[in-house]
Amino acid sequence: MIKPGKTLVLLMIASVTMLMMSSCNQPAANTDQLADAVKVQANIFTVDSHTDTPMWLMNGDFDLSQRHDAAAHGSKVDLPRMTEGGLDAVFFAVFLGQEARTPEANQQAIAHANRIFDSIDAQLQRIPELAAIATSPDEALQLKNEGKKAIFLGIENGYAIGNEMEQIGKFYDRGARYITLCHTRNNDICDSSTDSTEHHGLSEFGRQVVMEMNRQGMMIDVSHISDSSFYDVLKVSTQPVIASHSSARAICDHPRNLSDDMLKKLAENGGVAQVCILSDYVKTMPPNPQRDSAQNALREKYNNFDGLTDEQMDQARTEWYEINKNYPPNLATLADYVDHIDHIAQVAGIDHVGIGTDFDGGGGVMGCFDVSEMHNITNELLQRGYTVEEIEKIWSGNLFRVMRQVQAARAV
Repeated sequence: MIKPGKTLVLLMIASVTMLMMSSCNQPAANTDQLADAVKVQANIFTVDSHTDTPMWLMNGDFDLSQRHDAAAHGSKVDLPRMTEGGLDAVFFAVFLGQEARTPEANQQAIAHANRIFDSIDAQLQRIPELAAIATSPDEALQLKNEGKKAIFLGIENGYAIGNEMEQIGKFYDRGARYITLCHTRNNDICDSSTDSTEHHGLSEFGRQVVMEMNRQGMMIDVSHISDSSFYDVLKVSTQPVIASHSSARAICDHPRNLSDDMLKKLAENGGVAQVCILSDYVKTMPPNPQRDSAQNALREKYNNFDGLTDEQMDQARTEWYEINKNYPPNLATLADYVDHIDHIAQVAGIDHVGIGTDFDGGGGVMGCFDVSEMHNITNELLQRGYTVEEIEKIWSGNLFRVMRQVQAARAV
């Protein structure tokens, strides 16, 4: 437990007032419960291990210091809403979609990843009094004491390193503290959970990547990778790993989620599964034909989002969010989401579960649609009988334990 700085205390008081005003039509017991959740989060450290917010920053006109409306604008994360939701820190994902695996394309991927890092740095340089990059748990805790938000960095898709092992250390020096080994398609490192079998798990290059990440003190993220790739990682890695945004397959049967056996093996490894709040990974949703048709047409229009310039990707993203407004997705509920936390805590243990929303990458359920509603997760956990100590483990303790262990093993 830490003691918040004076600025943060004032922000939290304002946040409590706003939340209670917005809850004025609810029964008094619910208002009291929410106030309890707000108090709990004010006295623990909270971190979301995966958001795709940098995709907004690449537009150039997005301001993290200003509040946005999720329904009207589409964005799910900014600093005012982090304060409203009681979130102290967030991992921004430097995300790259999988494209060609040629020497030229690999160089373009490396360059694109660096442009995303640059966009994050530029944004934070404009608001140093509000937020800063954190590269360790201790730095994040210090930022909270100073009344600032902590921004951690991760890379989503090992495609960002091309075939250059030295890029792992270079990205570590830029602040990255995990790499998701692949995304929705296979790359030179491993097979994806949503692609065909190519390497039958990790490639030989992938094994070298895992060992180099261990050496560099970079957390290995097993979200998105195939089952065979997952088991190969656990055989090769000498350090605990994370799933930065994955849910339980026993609750929602999706290949992106972790089976009970995988959860048990993750616990034996000492790792942690950060539960994803994207509805399709939380609950099998009913068909939405109009939305599906519109999205499929957009994918066809933009070549399945492959080979696009930054300007074309911006336009595609704008049209994608327009579809979201015209044909809203069917959403799981907050209770459905916390069912995954319950299940992982039962199967893997309370020391091996956390929260990684995938906000701005599709994440959002009824009751926790954007970062401003994250108190509702704590409220649901309290109502289900979780102790404050257990809630602190879920919100940051488990992830920070892994992060500290991985960084302590960094070769000097």
